[in-house]
Amino acid sequence: MVKENPRFSITTKFNKQWTNFMVHKKSVRSRGKLQLSKYFQEFKDGESVAVIREVSVNSNFPKRLQGRTGKIEGKRGKIYMVKIKDQEKEKRFLIEPIHLKKIKN
Repeated sequence: MVKENPRFSITTKFNKQWTNFMVHKKSVRSRGKLQLSKYFQEFKDGESVAVIREVSVNSNFPKRLQGRTGKIEGKRGKIYMVKIKDQEKEKRFLIEPIHLKKIKN
């Protein structure tokens, strides 16, 4: 009788594929389009933002940041420094404005 490895099961494989599918999915009408207004949007220091990955832009984007919220700390060139709380530590990430969405407080 063959024992099943508990670390690799069909359900965990399916869940990983499903989350990847949900991150990469775009609606039919917005597929391939790049909104220039989102690319050139401006933020002020202290504003709350959500990190939402824009799939049509090629960048090294960590999956763990998808859906996180943080605060704008500053700007370096065209890229914003976002302070995000990861577990108990506060970390700073440099993220392009096209991947950020403003949150109302």
